[in-house]
Order: sequence, then C-alpha cells, then structure tokens
Amino acid sequence: MAEPSPVSFENRYGLLDRALHRLAFASGLAQCGMADIEERLFKRRLEALRLGPPLLVTALPRAGTTILLEVLAGTRTFAAHTYREMPFVLCPLLWQRISQPFHRRDRPRERMHGDGIQVSLDSPEALEEVIWKRFFNSHYRGRCIPVWPACTAPEFAEFFAAHRRKVVALRAAHKPDASRYVSKNNLNVARLPALWDAVPDATVVVLYREPLQHASSLLRQHLRFSERHAADPFSRRYMADIGHFDFGDNLKPIDFDGWFSQRDPAAPGPDSVAFWLDYWRATYRHVLRHAADPRLLLVGFERLVTSRDLDAFAERIGVANPDELRQRRTMLHEPKGHHTDPQGIDDTARRDADSLYRQLEARAVPM
Repeated sequence: MAEPSPVSFENRYGLLDRALHRLAFASGLAQCGMADIEERLFKRRLEALRLGPPLLVTALPRAGTTILLEVLAGTRTFAAHTYREMPFVLCPLLWQRISQPFHRRDRPRERMHGDGIQVSLDSPEALEEVIWKRFFNSHYRGRCIPVWPACTAPEFAEFFAAHRRKVVALRAAHKPDASRYVSKNNLNVARLPALWDAVPDATVVVLYREPLQHASSLLRQHLRFSERHAADPFSRRYMADIGHFDFGDNLKPIDFDGWFSQRDPAAPGPDSVAFWLDYWRATYRHVLRHAADPRLLLVGFERLVTSRDLDAFAERIGVANPDELRQRRTMLHEPKGHHTDPQGIDDTARRDADSLYRQLEARAVPM
C-alpha cells in the first residue's frame, strides 16, 4: 500500500495513491464511522493521556505558519498532524495501524510552494481543516468563505476534542512527553472568537508580516498554484479535499466584512498585488478586533525570525523550557523579499495597511 507524497503529485503520487485518496474522501461519513470504531479500539490508550491546552497557529497564508509549526512540533511537548495521516485524516490511529507495515523512509524535498521549505512524510502538515469541512460543509460552497460568527455545535466540539487526543496519542508513542496538540490552520483566522466556543482552553497564535511584502508573496503563490492546477487537476482536488482554498483554481477568500462579496467588479483581481493587499487589510482588521482576548497572541514574523530572545514567546505559549525553542530557532529564517509593483495600489489602501501594521506591532508579543 503506497503512501502519498507531500511534494510532487506528478512523479510521486501514483495511480494507487490517487485511487486511495479518492476513496478516503468520497464519504466523510464513512471516515467518521471509522473514527467511532477507533475510539473503542484504542479506548484505554486514549484515556491514559493527560493533555495540556492546545496551541493553534493561524494567519493569512505566507506569514510563516509552516516554519513556526515545524519549530513547535519538533519540541518534546507538542504533537501535530504529519503527512502520514493522509488520506484517512479523521481516523489517524486506525490508519496508522493499517498502514504501518507499508511505511517507508522518506527523504525531505522542497514542497510545492517552491519556497525552500523541505518536507517529508514525517513533517508536520495542516490537515485539521478536514474536520471543519466535515461538520460545516455549507461554508465552502460559494465563491468565498464566510466568517464563523460562533461555533456552538456540540457534536463538532466533541469530535474535535477526541481527534486532538488521538493526534497526541500518535506522537506520544515516540515522544513520551507529548501532551499538547498543535496545529497550523490558516482558516482558523476566520473563527475569531468563535474558535474558543469549540476549544475554550486554546491559545491562538496569529502571525503577520509587513503588508506589501506579504501581499506580494501571496500573489506569487497564487500565480504558481494557478499554473500547477492547470497542469495537474489532481493537485487541485488534493488541496481542496484537505481544505486548502488559499490559491490557484481553488481560491475562496475569507469574506471579512464583505470585502470580497461586495467588491466592485472593476476592482483589481487576484492576479494583482492590490487584491492581496485588500485581503490583508480585511484579515488583520478582523484580527485586531479580537486582540484584547488574552488567549490570542499576535506575533510579527519578521521579529520572530530575527529575535535572539524567544523567552517571552515561550512563556506566553506555555513552554516551560525556552531552551527547546532556542535550539530550534535556526530553522527560522527571514522570508524572501519581493519586488512590489505599486501599480493599482491606491495611497489610501497603503496608508490603511501601514496603520493596521503599526497597530499589530503595538500589540504583538515582545521579541
């Protein structure tokens, strides 16, 4: 039984892998049923765990969330999804037992984004959105994704809590001190403060970058994924199935305050940096409305990667031994700079983005 690869659909995600993927995602109901069986099979193992509060990392894409997830998941405390949970994401313990005889070692390769980040089957990955899609499918049907005003569905909260416990159980098999679930999920930025309805004890880290550089990076990835999706339709399906609607043919912007659904049809589209700057402004205006909640931590990525002192950040996220982060800080490197063509960006938008950025900086965790 082959395992899916995180990096090259054309060369490493073969026909059997694709068939297995389609089977796994054909019915979320079937995977949920397997998850119920899994809870009974692994009941004693799951009940023996003592969990700490989860840490949820989010942002508009291209803010450094993947790198931060890798740093955190590499510590003794945190447990994250890995690519090995694909494609049966909703029943990870059962899938691990079934697929383990077929596990293979995998060397790191650059991921699809072409940003220098090396990933292997054992790398942490953003798979959590599969659960949200299963329970809130109507949110994904339009051209954009609405903000969650609340999240009071008890069946979702119960399933998500059980799932987090399973992920910790998986990682604890090799990291006995693992007790806290950590995830990177960009769409969680659309769930402030509704996210705490479902996970009241979660600390949410929201990353941000300098707006024009961030917008330029978003544009670059959108164009890159548009080309990839045109060349390989399965890659588009793969990303949609795991809930990644950030770029390319899958693009479904989060509709903060109607910025997208009420957008002037004559306004610049997603092939322009002006579009992504507008998206940045809408996103972080929404974030700032909820910045007073002590469970939300704002982290400037530029500061994070250049700081020599991560003690304050470690303390705020509840890491007792800051040395664990210090030892892994070499993974943090400054994002690649992008030339920004100001054409199509009006002065009002730039001033507004700069003002929002200053507000984020004023409220951010000191570095």
